[in-house]
Amino acid sequence: MANIKGLGNNRCQWTSKPKISKKPETLTIFPEEVKTILDVVSDGEGRLVFLSDAGKLYLPDLFGFEPKIKPLEGLPPMKSVHSGYYHFFAMSNEDQPKIYGWGRNNYNQIGMNSQNSKVHTPTLAEGIENLTIHQVYPARLCSFFLNRETNTLYGSGSNSNGNLGVENPLKLTTVCKLHENVTKVFTGHADHSFIIKTDGKLYGFGYNYHGELGNDRLCAQRTPLEIKLEFPLCKIKKIIISFQFSAILTTDGRLFVSGLARSIGFDTDLTKFTQYPQFKNKKNFITDAASGDGFISFITRDKEVWVGGRYNDVKTLRKISTFNDQFNNIRCAELDSIFLLKSQISYLSQDLGKLLSNGYFSDCKIKNIAVHKILIETRIGKSFDLIRNYLEENCQSKEIEDLLMWVYCDEMRNSKRMKEILNHFGIENPQETKLLKNDLKKLLFDEETSDFKLVVKIEDGNEDNDDDEEELHIHKFILAARCGLFLNMFQNVDQNIKKVKDYSKKSLETIELFISFLYTDEIPITADTDQEFVKEEFEDIVEYYQLNPQIPILEIFVKCSNKAVF
Repeated sequence: MANIKGLGNNRCQWTSKPKISKKPETLTIFPEEVKTILDVVSDGEGRLVFLSDAGKLYLPDLFGFEPKIKPLEGLPPMKSVHSGYYHFFAMSNEDQPKIYGWGRNNYNQIGMNSQNSKVHTPTLAEGIENLTIHQVYPARLCSFFLNRETNTLYGSGSNSNGNLGVENPLKLTTVCKLHENVTKVFTGHADHSFIIKTDGKLYGFGYNYHGELGNDRLCAQRTPLEIKLEFPLCKIKKIIISFQFSAILTTDGRLFVSGLARSIGFDTDLTKFTQYPQFKNKKNFITDAASGDGFISFITRDKEVWVGGRYNDVKTLRKISTFNDQFNNIRCAELDSIFLLKSQISYLSQDLGKLLSNGYFSDCKIKNIAVHKILIETRIGKSFDLIRNYLEENCQSKEIEDLLMWVYCDEMRNSKRMKEILNHFGIENPQETKLLKNDLKKLLFDEETSDFKLVVKIEDGNEDNDDDEEELHIHKFILAARCGLFLNMFQNVDQNIKKVKDYSKKSLETIELFISFLYTDEIPITADTDQEFVKEEFEDIVEYYQLNPQIPILEIFVKCSNKAVF
């Protein structure tokens, strides 16, 4: 189990002996066939559910004295698993995904339209069977269901504190339409939530008696209220929501918290989102964050695990451990357990996936999905009109979405059907012959297809001559997907800007290597490269252009250096 480790309180849930692990330990109670864990979630009572790379769900025995773990049988392969405070959901990896729920249902938080107060095994959420649902978001006593095509948010469950963001009922016993024009939803083990709407604004609603919404108020918010932040919404990487507090992790590695002091490691309650003073001047420092029962935990680029709030009965912010491997993600269980995971998706795929989900600077559409013409043509190798006509005439919306996930992220959902579609366009063995980074390499510095120029000064060593300039041809969608600086510039200065000068003051060689990295996640180092010089410059330019802070630049540098021929 090389991609996941755990630390903290362990009741035979992930190692063979019950103990408190102070350093990350390998999980040892899984069957031999389990090679990779894709995700782990926990409810408020400490029950864990692990999702394997084969799409199976594994549940450890929480209260047993011998290590026991078993897969949930009789289910199709799952692509995701989600937890509320008292209930779970899992979404199947099928052409038409099915949503299974289990756990407490006393407020119909599982969307069953049933009177059963508890559902013991994963059961189809029949209350949403006639709806098109692309994502499920369980909360404490309610759940939300999002249709991304129509931007419609549905939900059911308790609304006693405005949990659902609607005015009147105390609870909804059937799944109902709640809000329109919703593009993103953020929930957790709490009675408050956040949504981003098509107007590009962040809204919060629900329980807010300790400053959970960060809106400088201390009262329940029954309908969505716009939340003002000190940074643009495009910088929100994730919002972590737990009972009596919230946290926002930004794309440039900053963490803002608001709510109950003893849950976040502050001396007093916060009613507005505030950074930890220790990290205010450390940009790109925090790589991921998660929450447990009354505590928040995060990992840093220095391979440290930090905790704020109650964890093992200590309430201050402190570093609790370090780790040696390159873990990208963190998950917290309610009973003082923390898991570190390695991402199985490349950083290039992650960044382009955000481009697809947000539709930044798209220039065309396929069935109302905003896409980028040159990327579609490059990946599939046919004219855009031919591709669009075939897909709209022969494919369902879900099949088009799955194909776009391959185009942007190299992710092969429903591989049988995707192979059929790609075979139609003459692409065989796409996972071997059509890697994303190889296709994007074809666009590198391509003058004919580029829509943006980065102007770089060239020092010629002659003080009597003005500096020459070199124009590097780049694609705007790559810059928007991978560089926070360019994304902010396009959004806030001029979306139609065609040319800009480079002010990083780095050498042309370094900037060319940097641009190559943006397209391929690789640094093309050769025997002629002055590695130490480029390495120092490269770290600066990565920070200057605000790349994804999770990217392990130094490790990539070493890996690429080892490939160089000397």
